Amino acid sequence: MARHRRSDPLLARLGRSASRHRLAYLLTWVVLVALGFLTSLGLLGGDSLFDRLETGDIVAPGDAVVGRDLLTATEEGGYTVMLAVDGATLDDPDLDGAVRQLAAELAGEEGVTRVDTPMTTPGWPQTPEAYALVADGDPTSGTFLVVVHLADEFGGPAHDRVVELLGERGTELLGPHAEELTVGGAALLVDDIVGQTQADLQTGEGIALPISLLVMVFVFGGLVAAGMPVVGAIASISGGLAILWGFSYVLELDATVVNIVTVMGLGLCIDYGLLIVSRFREEVARVAPGVAHRDLTDQQVEDAVAGALATAGRTVLFSGLIVGISLSGLLAIEAPIMRAIGAAGVSVVVVALLVALTMVPALCSLGARRLGRRRGAEAAPDHGVFSRIARGVQARPALATLLTVALLLFLAVPALGLRLTSSGTELLPPGAEQRQFFERLDTEFPALATPDVLVAAQATPEQAAAWEPELAALPGVESVTVQDLGDFPADVAAPGATEGGPGLVSIGLHTTGSATDDPAREVVQAVRDSDPGFPTWVTGQAASLADFTRSVLDRAPFAAVWIAGATFVLLFLLTGSVVIPAKALVLNVVSLGASLGILVWAFQHGHGESLLGFESTGGIESVIPLLVLAFGFGLSMDYEVFLLARIIELHEQGLDDDTAVRLGLQRSGRIITSAALIMVIVFAGFAAGQMLVIKQTGFALAVAVAIDATIVRMLVVPASMTLLGRWNWWAPAWLKRVHRRYGITEHSSPITGPPPATVPPGTGPPTPSAPAEVG
Repeated sequence: MARHRRSDPLLARLGRSASRHRLAYLLTWVVLVALGFLTSLGLLGGDSLFDRLETGDIVAPGDAVVGRDLLTATEEGGYTVMLAVDGATLDDPDLDGAVRQLAAELAGEEGVTRVDTPMTTPGWPQTPEAYALVADGDPTSGTFLVVVHLADEFGGPAHDRVVELLGERGTELLGPHAEELTVGGAALLVDDIVGQTQADLQTGEGIALPISLLVMVFVFGGLVAAGMPVVGAIASISGGLAILWGFSYVLELDATVVNIVTVMGLGLCIDYGLLIVSRFREEVARVAPGVAHRDLTDQQVEDAVAGALATAGRTVLFSGLIVGISLSGLLAIEAPIMRAIGAAGVSVVVVALLVALTMVPALCSLGARRLGRRRGAEAAPDHGVFSRIARGVQARPALATLLTVALLLFLAVPALGLRLTSSGTELLPPGAEQRQFFERLDTEFPALATPDVLVAAQATPEQAAAWEPELAALPGVESVTVQDLGDFPADVAAPGATEGGPGLVSIGLHTTGSATDDPAREVVQAVRDSDPGFPTWVTGQAASLADFTRSVLDRAPFAAVWIAGATFVLLFLLTGSVVIPAKALVLNVVSLGASLGILVWAFQHGHGESLLGFESTGGIESVIPLLVLAFGFGLSMDYEVFLLARIIELHEQGLDDDTAVRLGLQRSGRIITSAALIMVIVFAGFAAGQMLVIKQTGFALAVAVAIDATIVRMLVVPASMTLLGRWNWWAPAWLKRVHRRYGITEHSSPITGPPPATVPPGTGPPTPSAPAEVG
């Protein structure tokens, strides 16, 4: 007989509500999911989420942001759209006339401030300035540029009109005189990155969802049970996209945020759904032993749902809290992209919890009589592959702990040489049109290439010119250009600026290598260390990367203390121990170090290029280590809670420590392994995309989950818990009193009561729980 409902825990009451009103719950979710997709995709009018995404340097408050704002606030600010003309005869009079006509039409467009071409440059073809727009400065190359300068909003209506004109009128006027025409520009590069992000999202989901469904069909032995977590995952995708769409109106969202946050919600929803559905089937076997599923009564189904939420639901809730805390640590980082990922990530975790605690139970109740009596409906047997693994490591716990931790430390060694970078066009696959356009621009039109390091200076042109020889003498500097930008912008907050001082001068430094190579980084530091006698602000990719790194190092201790402290408290409330939370934190640090080591070995050292389909940039994207630490920590604790919940349940039933660990691993091993396999599939689906930052994120998190679910959960945890014995449950007396008052003490199902504990032969009778104090 079920316990009286008023005495049910809160989650059990929620389960009963979801079972009784399952159609209302599911109809509500159908409406919410539909609204989420329609809104985020712009099908209800207005911009879609993907229309509102941005991309650019990963920045944090500092000199680089101030310098960028100063330079873009001047009359010389704005951006360009370019037309590359190939295979032309530059001294052809007909071509000359066609170029002049195109330039005149473009100059008449609203928002266009200037149009530059070789043929319209005064003194063409004798003037040297005109050859800056000719490939390699050589008219026999047959390649030149038409450069349109715009002052309107980046990528706004004027930009779209210019791109259209270059495509249509450029083809009409210049097509007969050339072999190929290519339109390029910064706004088009952003569009390509956003488009690739959307394509990678579809690729990842297209790989992850069907393969995950196949895995769960195998795990559950039936399509109905397997489909429940997948349906929940689809709901999480909708909720995640809708949340990001809302955030796009209050935060600047980088294109990469969408994939990173969505993949997290997708994986968590499948994980949590898998745990709830599995426990529901176990509860069905308890409340109605021997009863065919088609003969289940409504009361038995309701009791099974309530029991599942009272046990697995609590585990999911604890797990979600820990994952949310891990992601909330990103809010301490000053970089806007990290705060956006943190805020959106926490919100998506909330969606995953709501789906797992309301939608999935309603689906369980609706499909209870169609689950069948296939393998997997009952609890895992007390003997199997996972109990044999546990017995093996328990035979030599010290040796097993030493070898596995040593392996993890060895895998972490490459992470000591971690080199951060912040790619631009390299984010796109090598064959992307805009990446090829900008790479070609750098090599064939060096005079037009953006300087690797830019200095905004409040100085007179004469002062800047006097400083120029010192800058040109810096190691790694190839050339220096100085440009007077007029009055100093009064509307830009520039710390260190002199009120009423001289105007603004731009100083561009071209360095050897790319904008984030070591020469550029060294030049940034050298310029910042120098004292020219007037205020300066250094910007560019290398400067932005330096400010981002400094900001992370300054704020990371606060984030680490918050994440570790809150996680410790939650695990203490769950276990009543200070040893288990401390050990879990240490093991997670070692495990994540191993994951970062493998990431560095594969991407920074380039060992995974052929297998994963990318070109190494010699570093790891600057946001990846933070994402791996935050997301990976949360996921590691996810599986820690899954396993601990079972061990504690058995421990509270009176089993000795070794038996509780062995049976806990046996009863949870299938779920942890299945959940981890599905999460690896989800992350691998995104690693199969083309965007480098998404590929690195997917790969790193797939490796982190695989290491945690195998080496850590299956080997290190049972070995270390066996080694510690009753010390696992130690806490000071005063903390034991705190736990008795505020902690979680009931882990078995309150609906049906725990089944009789099975003690394998040779382990002896059950022993009482460990004492409150040891030693």
